[in-house]
Amino acid sequence: MFDIMILTTMILQAAAGAALGKAGAAVAAAIAALAAAIGIGKIGKSTMEAIARQPESAGNLRSSMLVAAGMVEGAALFAIIVCLLTLFF
Repeated sequence: MFDIMILTTMILQAAAGAALGKAGAAVAAAIAALAAAIGIGKIGKSTMEAIARQPESAGNLRSSMLVAAGMVEGAALFAIIVCLLTLFF
């Protein structure tokens, strides 16, 4: 009887730890998405200010902005995938 109680306690503690890990992964994914949104917003803001100062360089600035935004999105996607992997494995 005592062994069953210990086993049950161990199973309940493992389940609670798994739930906490899932919540942590969800929070981390949300933070990664929020940080990417803020970063892309700052990139866009800076690009628009630069285009307002020098409209003739709009093409070069736009392409640089797209590359930088793509890199931020890639980093955010990588972070979200890592969070999802911790969620399932």
